[in-house]
Amino acid sequence: MSHPPSTIGILGLGLIGSRIAEIYRSAGCTVHVWSRTPRSIAGFLPSPREVASASDIIQLFVLNGASLLDAIRDMAPVLTPRHLIVNSATVPLADTLSAASLVRATGAAFLDAPFTGSRDAAAAGQLVYYLGGSDEAIARARPLLEISSKEIMPFGAIGDATVLKLATNMVSAATLQVLAEAFALTAAAGVAPEKLRTALEGNANCSGLIRMKSASILSQDFTPHFSLKNMLKDARFAQDLAVLHHLDLPVHRTATQCMDALDQSGHGEKDFSVLAKKYL
Repeated sequence: MSHPPSTIGILGLGLIGSRIAEIYRSAGCTVHVWSRTPRSIAGFLPSPREVASASDIIQLFVLNGASLLDAIRDMAPVLTPRHLIVNSATVPLADTLSAASLVRATGAAFLDAPFTGSRDAAAAGQLVYYLGGSDEAIARARPLLEISSKEIMPFGAIGDATVLKLATNMVSAATLQVLAEAFALTAAAGVAPEKLRTALEGNANCSGLIRMKSASILSQDFTPHFSLKNMLKDARFAQDLAVLHHLDLPVHRTATQCMDALDQSGHGEKDFSVLAKKYL
């Protein structure tokens, strides 16, 4: 197995990026970091450009496509063929492709690398990465990504991983919406909601997501592992892609509308299991 790079850059220090930076430090890497909000922490540099100047591989966990493109434009003057840009932010497909084009114009390499996994998975180095890009870029990134993941799944060309990440989040959002409705129906019919969790354990539809979010719903603990605002953001990206391809996705549209209503009510920073709040 090849060794991970000794010096890396992290752009974006939210729930995931901050934890991944710590994982890399714990593995012995020198980590340079940046976020829009200045931090008094080790390795913080004042701009993406300065992070790129100090690092060969830069991994991004920024909020959205505009932030991704802004960071790449800031780095562009110092990017060279020695650089590999690993985008782990979930953004619209068009922004992934634009970012890749901007990076390749500098001679640097680009890897489409969204992930699945929440706050605790990041802290434990248990993310699952979906990769789109060249074999060379994947081989170069793999020793680093192995530190923060339990699985790495190559899926072909740049952009393919982004589409798959949006599609999998569609399933997660819809699952949580119907799970919230199922708890509401159970309680309304006079059955203890805890019994629904027990029934689901023996059902073929049970999953890690259902187990984890059932516990959040029953305890009414909506501490963010993956925030509602981020799930809503990704849902909107998927809806835009559906419109582009002339697809009607009624289940996804309904889940998106429910998330939007909660976000408008001030619950965006909570875990997306807060979808159950209006039923509790």
